[in-house]
Amino acid sequence: MIKIFSIISLILVGLVFFYIAEEMPDFGNPDNPTNNNVSRRYIERSLEETGVRNMVTAVLASYRGYDTLGETTVIFTAGVATMFLFQRWKKEKPPGVRK
Repeated sequence: MIKIFSIISLILVGLVFFYIAEEMPDFGNPDNPTNNNVSRRYIERSLEETGVRNMVTAVLASYRGYDTLGETTVIFTAGVATMFLFQRWKKEKPPGVRK
């Protein structure tokens, strides 16, 4: 019973994904709204809205600040975890090695 429910729900989710993919604009089309509206606003109004002269810094720090903070947090957490793993491996000695 669970296996049949899983297969049916997988098919339904797959159909929803195909429907959504059909409604999306063509990839790389220069007439897409995201290619025309958002970038034009960044170019024309970033200095007056953010007060930052560098457009890349204005986009990363002001418009997408929370997104950039999230990405930085993930990278920092991965770095700290890697440091802890390396410290753990450094302290472990192979079996048969005396102090």
